[in-house]
Amino acid sequence: MTLCRRFLVSGRVQGVFYRAATQDCARRLGLTGWVRNLPDGKVELVACGDETKLKQLEEWLWQGPPHARVEGVAAADAGNQLYTDFAVTH
Repeated sequence: MTLCRRFLVSGRVQGVFYRAATQDCARRLGLTGWVRNLPDGKVELVACGDETKLKQLEEWLWQGPPHARVEGVAAADAGNQLYTDFAVTH
């Protein structure tokens, strides 16, 4: 069963290649969705796939790329959405 989750990531997560690294991780896990920067300095993403892969992504989100300093990851159900890839959006 495909689930979709929305994540909000806070901390030093802009200007450190967080979106590109998230895209790479999500694609490796076979997830679809999107990731973008928010004006308040957070990164928002919606990821869709199976529960195990979404949990693996959430664990990775707490790490991020080397220069990121993640302070928080909030997750919520995002309902049923359909994507064909995992994209970086603006």
